[in-house]
Amino acid sequence: MSRKWLEETFRVRKPVIGMVHLLPLPGSPLYDPIHTGMPQLAAIAVEDALHLESGGVDGLQVENIWDYPYLKGSDIGYETVAAMTEITAKVREATALPVGVNCHLNGGFAATAVAVATGAKWVRVFEWVNAYVSHAGVIEGIGSKLSRYRSSLKADEVKYLCDVNVKHGSHFIISDRSIAEQAHDAESEGADLLVATGFETGIPPTREKVRELASAVSLPVLLGSGITASNVAELLSCSDGAIIGSAFKYDGNWKNRVSEENTRAFMREARLVQVGD
Repeated sequence: MSRKWLEETFRVRKPVIGMVHLLPLPGSPLYDPIHTGMPQLAAIAVEDALHLESGGVDGLQVENIWDYPYLKGSDIGYETVAAMTEITAKVREATALPVGVNCHLNGGFAATAVAVATGAKWVRVFEWVNAYVSHAGVIEGIGSKLSRYRSSLKADEVKYLCDVNVKHGSHFIISDRSIAEQAHDAESEGADLLVATGFETGIPPTREKVRELASAVSLPVLLGSGITASNVAELLSCSDGAIIGSAFKYDGNWKNRVSEENTRAFMREARLVQVGD
């Protein structure tokens, strides 16, 4: 079913999803209401989304990446949900691409609320099962409660893209479990699709890690970090798609704005894999 969902949602083999990185939102320490209040935040997000669409990506994912230091999911405020809902709705209105949501940190409930309100098609969840230690402290799996929340909202059409051994944290507390075992845990506990990442933003997963993860499950596996025009052919060929942020930005830096030229260059390489055998 998940592979069918990929095909029906993106209409392309091995879809590439571009990140719409939101500048600091109301309530976060870096929010600047004078220079980048809500109208400016929405306008910038829409402009980046349009550059990504013109550059050829297959989908968009809206993320509050600048809201650091991040709160744990249960501490995320109403103001974040409200701001993300308004901006995600504007991005959806401005483009023809399918849209998803990621809310830091492991804010699956907040992101699901945004998705339901805006018609977004998926939510990325950093820790569906098990646990790891993040900058914000211990992050525990939320899949059991989140799946029930989705059911209560009658929102089964919203799919969960769930990381395995997610970046930006220590997994020592489950170091006795292999990547394959962690992937199996997520699948057996109801994840819709899986995401493989490197150790941090901009660092790709190894080909071996992707293959180990994919071989353990029947779910599609997407790449979640560090994919560039130079390695996309190698890594996309052994996965089912990719979520891309840094490679689409000026100078390959996630903190910069989207470069349509960089996006086009990346997608030229990605298309070779997408149309391949």
